[in-house]
Amino acid sequence: MQSNILIIGGNGMVGKTIARIFKSRNPQHPIFIGGRKPGKTDHDLVVDVTKPDTFQTILDKKIHLIILSVNDKEDYILRFAIENNIDYLDITKPTPDLMRAYDFARTQPVKSRIVFSSGWMGGIVGGLVNTFSNAVDAVQLFVYYSVKDLAGESSAHFMAENVSKPFSMYKNNKPVSVKHFLNSEPFTYSFGIGKRTAYNFDVPDLYILNKIEKIPDVSVKMTYNSKFITWLLGAFQQIRIFNILSLKERKTIFGSSGKGDQSVFDIVITSKNGSKTISLKSAKGQAELTALSAVLHTEELLNSRHENKVYFSHQLHKPEVLLDSLNSYESINIQTRE
Repeated sequence: MQSNILIIGGNGMVGKTIARIFKSRNPQHPIFIGGRKPGKTDHDLVVDVTKPDTFQTILDKKIHLIILSVNDKEDYILRFAIENNIDYLDITKPTPDLMRAYDFARTQPVKSRIVFSSGWMGGIVGGLVNTFSNAVDAVQLFVYYSVKDLAGESSAHFMAENVSKPFSMYKNNKPVSVKHFLNSEPFTYSFGIGKRTAYNFDVPDLYILNKIEKIPDVSVKMTYNSKFITWLLGAFQQIRIFNILSLKERKTIFGSSGKGDQSVFDIVITSKNGSKTISLKSAKGQAELTALSAVLHTEELLNSRHENKVYFSHQLHKPEVLLDSLNSYESINIQTRE
């Protein structure tokens, strides 16, 4: 059965990548691109998330599934999808926005599939954790990010807005308030990266793994490919330089984008049976991984009869099937070790 897919924010980096990957795998499903400006084809739609009066075109084109790849702070698209019984997949929200949207959605009479996902790794961390153990006591996620990687504007904007704000990690099921780029910890990354200093970092997976998967201890730390940049950001946070910089100046710091590089993360899972590490490398970088994850979630929505309700994206998948799907993609490499 043919389904009409709309990617809102489809002219951005991740949106374009989602469209490319999805078309190559599912040419039978029409893709529409939603943006603030008119496009050149009938499949380019004017859909501005800040202007609900532009949403009528979604109904006119009989859209079955909306993929949101631009931050909709007021949740106008979410509300529209619920009101009109349209499937919805959001891969953009930072943790506070995700929590607010999820709390709203689960109080509504939902007659479609409403799916929230972590924008940093495309919501696959929860699925990978579930692949290897059912009784998890702790998860430590270590992210390696290259300043040479292709980066979208939204990532820089998120860091600029939130770098000085506290966020929560979890210890014994209690939130522990921390800040970005503090509490350094040495960690030996996989895929030949080696030992690096990693700092606190906020991703929605913290909330998802603790509140949804009920894992008592959850932490996330990250390092950059440049040891100097990693140290410098830690020093800036330590002496509170970020507090006195304007939003524009902070955007300049986090807004660099290269021509592409690998992205790596290691998930250290601790259970009563011991410890395992799942390592994933995306040779084409963070945007490719996030987009691929969105495509896998979309394919699952299209091909499986999930009931109408609110989900987090990893809940759509059978863990072993998700692992196989990731492993079969040419630029993804996954390793595990005890």
